[in-house]
Amino acid sequence: MTQKPNPLSSIKVDGPIPAHLARSVIEETLRSAILDGRLPTGIALRQQDLADLFGVSRMPVREALRQLEAQALLSVVAHKGAVVAPLVQGDAAETYALRILLESEALRLSVPLLEAEDLEQAARYIDELETEHDYSKIGRLNRLFHMSLYCKAPNKRLLKLVEDGLNEEERFLRFNLEAMGLGKLSQEDHRALLLAAEHRDVETSIRLLEHHLNRGVEVITRYLNSAEVQGAKTSK
Repeated sequence: MTQKPNPLSSIKVDGPIPAHLARSVIEETLRSAILDGRLPTGIALRQQDLADLFGVSRMPVREALRQLEAQALLSVVAHKGAVVAPLVQGDAAETYALRILLESEALRLSVPLLEAEDLEQAARYIDELETEHDYSKIGRLNRLFHMSLYCKAPNKRLLKLVEDGLNEEERFLRFNLEAMGLGKLSQEDHRALLLAAEHRDVETSIRLLEHHLNRGVEVITRYLNSAEVQGAKTSK
């Protein structure tokens, strides 16, 4: 009987981890593995297995898993424990409706406080997105661009919720962007949004952001619906 490969074998740990860094190292290592697909959706992450892998006690592992759950990357399932959360599913419209509310408020608070270096960094992310062809990196750059415009919002809890939504989108885009046929089109939205932010035009910035996110949910919903139809056809 062929033994299934252990997803944790894809995670490499370089030497012993200092105790005071254990939680953050475990959190970032697992986060990267979830985002790049080495830890697939639905896989259970058992505390003792992780403690053995990282050479630490279960306490920093437990703390790291809690942080990842708060970021919506893990969910707790009865009898299985911490499980890698699913990607955006059929509730894309609801997910984006919430994102529009949260990100619009973050943008409203942040735009008046943005500094030249924040705007310059946002422009660099757009330039990178224009030339990047690695679909595993496009989602990350998209997240970083948006966060560069929200970063000065003084409400840190709001920023945390915003970044959780962007993390979820990053995972979805990483695995579906090529099939969806998206790419350069979104950069027009990004450049218009950045220009409005540079002019400190809060209302126009919010209007452009809403347009951008609504266009995104239309494309994602259409893609998910077509995927479901295709899956129904092939299952017959």
